[in-house]
Amino acid sequence: MSATQLPAAGSRVLLLEGIHPDARTLLESAGCEVTALESALDEAELIEAAAGYHLLGIRSKTQVTEKALTELPELVAIGAFCIGTNQIDLAAASARGVAVFNAPFSNTRSVVELALAEIIAMTRRLTEKNASMHEGAWDKSAAGLHEGRGRTLGIVGYGNIGTQLSVLAENLGMHVLFFDTADRLALGNARAVNTLEELLTLADVVTLHVDGRAGNNDFFGENEFARMRPGSLFLNLSRGFVVDQEALGRHLDSGHLAGAAIDVFPHEPKARGDRFVSPLQGKKNVILTPHIGGSTEEAQQDIGGFVPGKLPTTWPTARPR
Repeated sequence: MSATQLPAAGSRVLLLEGIHPDARTLLESAGCEVTALESALDEAELIEAAAGYHLLGIRSKTQVTEKALTELPELVAIGAFCIGTNQIDLAAASARGVAVFNAPFSNTRSVVELALAEIIAMTRRLTEKNASMHEGAWDKSAAGLHEGRGRTLGIVGYGNIGTQLSVLAENLGMHVLFFDTADRLALGNARAVNTLEELLTLADVVTLHVDGRAGNNDFFGENEFARMRPGSLFLNLSRGFVVDQEALGRHLDSGHLAGAAIDVFPHEPKARGDRFVSPLQGKKNVILTPHIGGSTEEAQQDIGGFVPGKLPTTWPTARPR
């Protein structure tokens, strides 16, 4: 990537949420003035911190609202160093001439590998075996432990992540079904089903990979968990607000579901080290991870180099208010 592809010298750039240092290096090499913070910011904090900046870089937690956009008249572009853009009011940004860029492919492989690792960990109940060993118990038994091979994986959302997961899961020996509201080409031997309900009744493992549109709020709740097969597993590595976590907890406690892996939550701490609370804590065969689906050094380095190259090199001196 050459410096001529990067924003113009003198641009002021604010990077939030611990964006990979390669982004700062690239921007500074083009003569930009860069400020980098490790945490997310709420609306009031963002308005104060980003005043006078031309470019804003965020990940998934910082919400860029219509009010923030109105109060930041010098802002001309936002780089979402992640897959989604639902944390940005896109309509308000468009109305004010603020360009928005994201990285829809850079961390998909990392998310897929985490999903596969969690499927294997749950089918073998590795977290429970590990906890027992650390407590001094030698629990050598095959009871309740299974191979992934031969089991049916149901993928809800067959986009960039869902399709990659489909191919790798087949290589593991799983049968793959998928449901998507859009027409999608099935890869390998994967098979599309007509309804979500059909998928839930057939799958041994259900994994969500839907986008962050407002219509997906509370997309998966009591009725959907009730339709899942007894003893099945559930994963959500998409958006926290799409799942009713209280309902998930009830179905885990009752034994209807045998395990769950959750990487995203309706309310997430703003910064590393902040206290985290969830109704799913302390449950057996439940894997909780702190929104690290795309958090590998490889993915973040790729994103850190990709997004700056998409930001505009020139812009008008004023934009619509």
